[in-house]
Amino acid sequence: MEGQEMIEYSIVIPAYNEEDKVTSSLTQVVNFMRSFCSSFEVLVVNDGSRDTTADKVGEYVRENPEVKLINNPHRGKGYAVWTGMQEAKGKLVYMADMDLSAPIEELRKLSIWIKDQDFDIVIASREGVGARRIGEPFYRHLMGRVFNVLVQLIALPGITDSQCGFKLFKGDVAKDIFGRLDIYGKKAVDIDKAYLGAWDVEVLYLARKLGYTIKQVPVTWTFVKTKRLSPVKDSLKMALDVLKIRINDLKGKYKSAQMPRK
Repeated sequence: MEGQEMIEYSIVIPAYNEEDKVTSSLTQVVNFMRSFCSSFEVLVVNDGSRDTTADKVGEYVRENPEVKLINNPHRGKGYAVWTGMQEAKGKLVYMADMDLSAPIEELRKLSIWIKDQDFDIVIASREGVGARRIGEPFYRHLMGRVFNVLVQLIALPGITDSQCGFKLFKGDVAKDIFGRLDIYGKKAVDIDKAYLGAWDVEVLYLARKLGYTIKQVPVTWTFVKTKRLSPVKDSLKMALDVLKIRINDLKGKYKSAQMPRK
């Protein structure tokens, strides 16, 4: 912003019915960021939670000015992340899940690839040499691998884990990509149940069309049990969304993304 020093990091955290972990997770994030960088903000985007998540974040904000609460209608995780990206003011923008299944300290590892190697986007990966999955049930691992095969065949060849919820962007890159989302952006509609979605696929698909560089970095990830994922129903809808991304491209909806970067 003109006349103001830009914040170094924005941390965008979508939240839906997270009352059991929100205070603990925010404390971990804030404590780490205060020792890690010179300036930061934490944007908690409340996705229409029906529990006390918003109240607890509101209480936390009073004692921690770096944290901000954004209240959204319930439109799913993709729309919550999209909202946070619109509001983020950081030179670098990190998207994290509230459960911190990948510890906030992994941000240090991801940041190196932007600061030292000038990648545009760095995504945490649960695959590859050095990656660790802790406590993940076999059925969840199998679901993820099958879905990734579909994603690679249809949209993102070479991206071995598009769905890990921890991703770091250059701030201007995030604004550019998220501003072009068709499925998970401003067209999102109200829903009545939790939905995670394949927003990551649309983001990374657009990133490639725009010519942005993407680095996959293996991380340690711990499985956190959730009731928000319906294995069969959500997997089917996410698969259809991946198909829709390719159909959108064939219809020319992402045509502007083929323009050379400035």
